[in-house]
Amino acid sequence: MTYPTPGFWRRIICLIYEFLLLLAVLFIASFIFHLIFSDTNAAYFKPLFQFYLLVIMGYYFIWFWTHGGQTLAMQTWKIRIVAADGGGLTNRQAITRYLLALLSVFLFGIGILWALFDRDRQFLHDRLTGTRVISLEHKK
Repeated sequence: MTYPTPGFWRRIICLIYEFLLLLAVLFIASFIFHLIFSDTNAAYFKPLFQFYLLVIMGYYFIWFWTHGGQTLAMQTWKIRIVAADGGGLTNRQAITRYLLALLSVFLFGIGILWALFDRDRQFLHDRLTGTRVISLEHKK
């Protein structure tokens, strides 16, 4: 049984929804961080805070991708991340996928736009990590 790749715009809408959910997670994480480190004028504060937020985002994505292959937004849009063989992601795949996706976003979304030209319509970070985005809505 094979699963089709969700359309590009469906994945973009899922990413927008993901962004909104992630904002809520980061808001709560920021609140906790500011309770612990209240001296915002310290030289170490800004880089430490930014690193902390990247770790929180990474933990959010990596945990969901390795525990069922779906974040909250992906569950709503019936999208899943699987390994190339159709199984679950390993920790290494999930970490690598997160870091490459993050790099892609910082490079003006080039890895996302890659899906428009990819033969299987996969994101560049999926191509490089041996993972696939699949749709659970219609089975082939």
